[in-house]
Amino acid sequence: MMSERGASSHAPPSYQHERCSQTCTRDVGGKEGNRHISTGSLRQELAHHPPPTLGSSFSWAVLFTFMASICIRLRPPPWASSRYRPLRPCKGRRGVTQEWLAAFLVPFIRYTHFRYPLRSGVIMAERGQLPFPVKRLCCRPGYGSASRPGQRAGGTSLSSGVLCAGPSSATATVAAAAPGLLPLGKIQSPESLLDIAARKVAEKWPFQQVEERFERIPEPVQRRIVYWSFPRSEKEICMYSSFNTGTEDLTTAPGGAAGGTAPGGGADTAAVDENRLPFRRGIVLLDGGYVDDVLQVGFHLSGTVTDPAMQSEPETVCNVAISFDRCKITSVTCSCGNKDIFYCAHVVALSLYRIRKPDQVKLHLPISETLFQMNRDQLQKFVQYLITVHHTEVLPTAQKLADEILSQNSEINQVHGAPDPTAGASIDDENCWHLDEEQVQEQVKLFLSQGGYHGSGKQLNLLFAKVREMLKMRDSNGARMLTLITEQFMADPRLSLWTQQGTAMTDKYRQLWDELDSSNRPRRTVFTRAIEACELHWQDSHLQHIISSDLYTNYCYHEHTENSLFDSRGWPLWHEHVPTACARVDALRSHGCPQEALRLAIAIVNTLRRQQQKQLEMFQAQKKELLQIGVTSITNLEGWVGHPLDPIGTLFSSLIEACRIDDESFHGFSDFTENMGQCKSLEYQQLPEHKFLEEGESYLTLAVEVALIGLGQQRIMPDGLYAQEKVCRNEEQLISKLQEIELDDTLVKIFRKQAVFLLEAGPYSGLGEVIHQDSVPMHTFAKYLFTCLLPHDAELAFKSALRAMRLLVLESMAPLGDTSRPHHIASVVPNRYPRWFTLSHIESQQCELASTMLTAAKGDVQRLEKVLESIQKNIHSSSHIFKLAQDAFKIATLMDNLPDITLLKVSLELGLQVMRMTLSTLNWRRREMVRWLVTCATEIGVYALDSIMQNWFTLFTPTEATSIVATTVMSNSTIVHLHLDCHQQEKLASSARTLALQCAMKDPQNCALSALTLCEKDHIAFETAYQIVLNAATTSMSYSQLFTIARYMEHRGYPMRAYKLATLAITHLNLSYNQDTHPAINDVLWACVLSHSLGKNELAAIIPLVIKSVKCATVLSDILRRCTLTTPGMVGLHGRRNSGKFMSVDKAPLRQLLDATIGAYINTTHSRLTHISPRHYSEFIEFLSKARETFLMAHDGHMQFTQFIDNLKQIYKGKKKLMMLVRERFG
Repeated sequence: MMSERGASSHAPPSYQHERCSQTCTRDVGGKEGNRHISTGSLRQELAHHPPPTLGSSFSWAVLFTFMASICIRLRPPPWASSRYRPLRPCKGRRGVTQEWLAAFLVPFIRYTHFRYPLRSGVIMAERGQLPFPVKRLCCRPGYGSASRPGQRAGGTSLSSGVLCAGPSSATATVAAAAPGLLPLGKIQSPESLLDIAARKVAEKWPFQQVEERFERIPEPVQRRIVYWSFPRSEKEICMYSSFNTGTEDLTTAPGGAAGGTAPGGGADTAAVDENRLPFRRGIVLLDGGYVDDVLQVGFHLSGTVTDPAMQSEPETVCNVAISFDRCKITSVTCSCGNKDIFYCAHVVALSLYRIRKPDQVKLHLPISETLFQMNRDQLQKFVQYLITVHHTEVLPTAQKLADEILSQNSEINQVHGAPDPTAGASIDDENCWHLDEEQVQEQVKLFLSQGGYHGSGKQLNLLFAKVREMLKMRDSNGARMLTLITEQFMADPRLSLWTQQGTAMTDKYRQLWDELDSSNRPRRTVFTRAIEACELHWQDSHLQHIISSDLYTNYCYHEHTENSLFDSRGWPLWHEHVPTACARVDALRSHGCPQEALRLAIAIVNTLRRQQQKQLEMFQAQKKELLQIGVTSITNLEGWVGHPLDPIGTLFSSLIEACRIDDESFHGFSDFTENMGQCKSLEYQQLPEHKFLEEGESYLTLAVEVALIGLGQQRIMPDGLYAQEKVCRNEEQLISKLQEIELDDTLVKIFRKQAVFLLEAGPYSGLGEVIHQDSVPMHTFAKYLFTCLLPHDAELAFKSALRAMRLLVLESMAPLGDTSRPHHIASVVPNRYPRWFTLSHIESQQCELASTMLTAAKGDVQRLEKVLESIQKNIHSSSHIFKLAQDAFKIATLMDNLPDITLLKVSLELGLQVMRMTLSTLNWRRREMVRWLVTCATEIGVYALDSIMQNWFTLFTPTEATSIVATTVMSNSTIVHLHLDCHQQEKLASSARTLALQCAMKDPQNCALSALTLCEKDHIAFETAYQIVLNAATTSMSYSQLFTIARYMEHRGYPMRAYKLATLAITHLNLSYNQDTHPAINDVLWACVLSHSLGKNELAAIIPLVIKSVKCATVLSDILRRCTLTTPGMVGLHGRRNSGKFMSVDKAPLRQLLDATIGAYINTTHSRLTHISPRHYSEFIEFLSKARETFLMAHDGHMQFTQFIDNLKQIYKGKKKLMMLVRERFG
């Protein structure tokens, strides 16, 4: 029977983008037969039989429309996301025969399903064979990837013979395992014809197309199509719920960013906890049994996922809804309110539940099919119960819809059919995975708001990595996501603002722009690469043959020119600019063509190896001439490591992926969730072999070899900070990937082969005998090469490492003293070699290489000497040499062994070099270096200490030599540590005294006191040091230094020498009237007390010096009082006691001091009154009180003070308030 078909009706404005159904029909009738009428006819028909409760105008069709509208209002998104279905019943519930099913299914079956006959596993087991490796066996693909070998997704073991049964398990069964992996004797059941066809339809056809293609669709067929329409692989779920997929080594994302969580997560992507990824959390929720109430209605999956209670958060229940179409999730909704680019953990948990446990999910046909089966009473009851259960949510909507339906001219009555969110996709709907485009834009906005377009782009790099991953999976969202990112950049309001304001570029931006300019540089730039990329094509027949076949050879090819298409073995070669050729490989990988990418990668590597051999032959022919010249030109201006297109990294990744052992290649099933994020634990195999690999070679050996070729290439250092940083990062990333590979004998041979080539390849190698001054140093690579070769060929390892120690860019420059600075890549080095912005990082890598060699050479005198010579020749940074000296010392003095004297001597030699390099410069670590050197020399022995003291003038400053070196040598701890006898002690002491006197002669200001201290036990040396002090006292020594030595002399029991030095110090002093807090005041008071204690003559001699040097009244009055309190010379020379009479201030020498003090008070008073402010009045009155005390010490002091006050009143009578205070205090 044929349904009525008419012209398509137009949807209301809000639904214009959706497909509206054509004129809809419904079967009406009884046993006599069915007749087909349209919705309008149905309404007229039912008008003659009015329903018992709703009235004559409310037909079944109207009731259905009303109910469907209510249903769709209960879930977001609203009608605009639902497909309109015709109001007709399901016609496939009865009368479905096998013949009818066969006729229905045959059009969907393709010839490829029957290319290989499926043999019985029992028969093949009897023959001792395994099934043929068919391209597509009739078993469920995808479900195998979600189930572990030996376990069915729903929990049934393989012994049951069923891997995963769907809702109609009586109709279809699934194979227990992939072909060739069942144990012998096990039976493998083929899928039913119904499942084969339903699966293909579910993958390719929108359900509307199926409905329109066939008049009647049996219910079993609908169920199987709906069943197979849900995604079957967990890989896509993971891709849309986390950045780290586990399919590639994403320990560092492109551009140096580490892989990790979503940009909006706020976590540091370089150290993200993998368990926090939504995909991992979803698995935990699923395994913990937190997924409940799972229901599939048509193309709609719903359920609840419980978040267990945490320490700070209570338990929450999230309602999750998922729509899907053609094995792709098209929309997700979760009540958790997740705001991120990808799916939340609850969506992941529900999706994985449906994939792993499909037999535990209640499956129903689209809700419209269920409604079609209801009669008028059932529909009314359904609607009323629905409103009752959700009356607070949908009652206003229900009333509004009822009003619209009862209105003849309402918009809703102009549309045939009703929306059904569970009915699947329309023909015009785009079939793609759900991507929250708004969140992508928000994340890019967030990145742009946090600091510009480069420098802090880890989050953006993760987005770009996700784009590449999607493209590799042939997911259309990859291109869409890239478009969104680009549009967001172009929409940044700062661009137009900068244009309007004419904002000048900052130094960083201009430097970056200069890197793009190609006007004056004979090298490839971003612009030239972009132009060349526009001209690339894939129509070359040779290229097409390479990527399309493993059998493309030409054994009769005899053209052995430089650009020949085949090598001598007949294997294909591909001659093209290497980065461009590798970009083709990357493009093939990115767009999901791994085999084609692998074939082209092998051809490129074979081409590189052939070129490498020819370069070696060319250099051998010109070796003598080049070595005589001693210089060379760079052979490659554009290095492969650090190149923007990352050619070596692309080749390495393509080859390494082909030889990884994972569950998919080893067991036949890909246990994706077990391997996600575990790339570092993957093993590598030496197989499979390829037609274009030599005997014993594999993808792994080829990957390692091409990495070594790229790392060892001599290449010029690029211009610009960012390009140089990229060179460093790219090299370190490639080496870190190599370090994950465990070396075996085959790989060791590759390392030896490449090391020999690098040493002998001249200008083509970074380890050649002659390299260009501006070539990129090989320190990082050589360190890795050294550690790999050392256990197998130590001689070759040391030879390579010693060759790599060169840093020619600094060798032509005179040493500029200390160059220590923070060790980070981006440090800009001023005044040394400004174009090398990463020089600090390069030198630190050079230091690490040297340290590695020192460690390995322990116990080998000849190798230690070679390493020492290389360090002294090639390292130009004092801080790095000092670090090496410390490293050598630590290695030589390990606690479990006796000290290695040879290595200690190397350490000392490096320390001495550091002393010489930093002698004439300022270095904040200098004292640390000196102390360490003395410690190192002490560890070696007496002769080392004696040597550094005898040659102190080339190593230390006089201060360092006396205060650190000689003092440490003379200490008891040194004597005890070295177990010295008396003779040895005297020898060291003699050297130390000689050093001290020499230093005192050279720098008496800073070394005199140390020299006196060191020479205390030797009278002649002590007298010599004292005489040096006296000679320098009048010319080069300050009063503070002289006072210090004078106090030392008094402490040692030489008061007259102390007095003499004190008088010399006072002559150097000048204390003005207002310096009453000068640091030398205590020294002056001490000197006067010392003179007073020695006798009247000494006091009389020093007082004129004090009066001349000190103008401060308070200091002079303090000295005067101290001298009058005690009798001079109470304890004189030789302990002789003087007479007990006190000195009179009216007689010399105190009269002179008293007059000078009174005069100082008068002068200070006038000076203070010149600029005095009211807030200092009280302080001034106190000052006058102290002055009066001094005045009164004279016999006519009262009269002098009264006259002084009267003069003040007369001179400063304008200061009325102050003078009033003076009168109140002094009359």
